[in-house]
Amino acid sequence: MAIKSILFDLDDTLVVEGAAADAAFLATCERAYEKYGVDPEVLHQSVRYWARELWRASTTITYCRAIGISSWEGLWARFLGNDPNLKRLRTWAPIYRREAWFRALADHSVSDLSFAEELSATFLLERRARHTLFSDVEDSLTHLREVYQLALLTNGAPDLQREKIQGANLARFFDTILISGEVGVGKPDCRIFRLALDALAASPSETAMVGDSLTRDILGAQRAGLKGVWLNRSGNNAADQVTPDVQITNLSQLHERLPTLANVNLNCL
Repeated sequence: MAIKSILFDLDDTLVVEGAAADAAFLATCERAYEKYGVDPEVLHQSVRYWARELWRASTTITYCRAIGISSWEGLWARFLGNDPNLKRLRTWAPIYRREAWFRALADHSVSDLSFAEELSATFLLERRARHTLFSDVEDSLTHLREVYQLALLTNGAPDLQREKIQGANLARFFDTILISGEVGVGKPDCRIFRLALDALAASPSETAMVGDSLTRDILGAQRAGLKGVWLNRSGNNAADQVTPDVQITNLSQLHERLPTLANVNLNCL
């Protein structure tokens, strides 16, 4: 059965996420070099470490894992929304950000709480200044939209993902947009794929999911009865337990590869 609808992941599929975060961290850490002579890359690794440690110890970690909010996203999210978990995160976030930067500085013999707060505020600005699409995205989505229904299906805090979508001017390409933090469930849970199918009035056997994560995007989609197209920009080896229906290294390859997808059956209970 021919593909009629395509779901797309957002982070590191359409918008640059990992590299954008790294650039924002390093730009922020340059201030510590200017003031205290701390190596920016070393401080970058320290703040990543402490952000992860504090994140994992938080009372909302189960929710964050289910929704798909990472520790570094917690360093710039506003956590807007009425969900009780988002409210708790919104209250805790300023403390979390300051403590992550303070502990990172302390690793390098700098004890300066006000400077930690300054770096926290700087990172917010630096990360928000970077909303970049991969070079193959705009042309590919423009052409695909002429033939297929398109949906955006992304994990994350609602405000962050909406900022990325708006900053990269992506909404114009999609018939529907689903964000895990808005619907209360995230990939790879089958329920969020079903919500996307319902929004498009689409059949699983006529729908493909395109993403960079083998577990969240590909395995999650396949369990929901969709085809999984792995966008492997870095040329990584596939995990043994996940076999994508199609693998591409550039979105420009997608249009010609979609007809090769074999039918799959619903296997998500």
